[in-house]
Amino acid sequence: MKIATALTGLLATLTMAAPVAEPEPEPEAEPSLIARGPGGTNYIQNYNSNLGAFSSNINAGTYSMYWDQGVNGDFVVGLGWTTGAARSITYSGTYTANGGSYLAVYGWVNSPQAEYYVVENYGNFNPCTGSGVTQLGSLSSDGGTYQVCTHTQVNQPSITGTSTFKQYFSVRQQKRSSGTVTMSNHFNFWSRSGFNPNNLNYQVVAVEAFSGTGHATMTVS
Repeated sequence: MKIATALTGLLATLTMAAPVAEPEPEPEAEPSLIARGPGGTNYIQNYNSNLGAFSSNINAGTYSMYWDQGVNGDFVVGLGWTTGAARSITYSGTYTANGGSYLAVYGWVNSPQAEYYVVENYGNFNPCTGSGVTQLGSLSSDGGTYQVCTHTQVNQPSITGTSTFKQYFSVRQQKRSSGTVTMSNHFNFWSRSGFNPNNLNYQVVAVEAFSGTGHATMTVS
């Protein structure tokens, strides 16, 4: 069973224990739109219409998308920041999925390389119930309980090309499509298992779809 597809590049020009100290606060940059597909292709410039479509209003911090995937594929549309942080992220909107899809705060760590998801809602596949995952327990945050797990991707696409890297998932048990995610809580919990919160790449509120049908409209603030 597919856990997630690693996706590469950015589209600002654009183209899945011991607590640690939180990173110093940083000025909030304006969100940038991100869109990716199989192997890291840029769906802004090279969109595969039989996977779905999306539109955006970056100034308003919103995007909309739909998908109807009659063929295998994977794409992500999101809005966020070119550099991740232990920020609190507020999002609101609608999300409906029938099949394999996540609504999540999604990002990457540069070193040791890792991909992370705080899954707020999903279709019919919870990544922490997939094959090959290691359960890390549960986390209470932002009025809900998250199932936490890790998974290792071996020789898969990443932000540096094909590589082997760890994935970190927090999956909210009380699904929602609007709310606030306190990223420091997840970073601190994952840090017990080797996550490095101090060397972050991009960070977005994203919808990923890799099977089935669905639609979403999201505003990120």
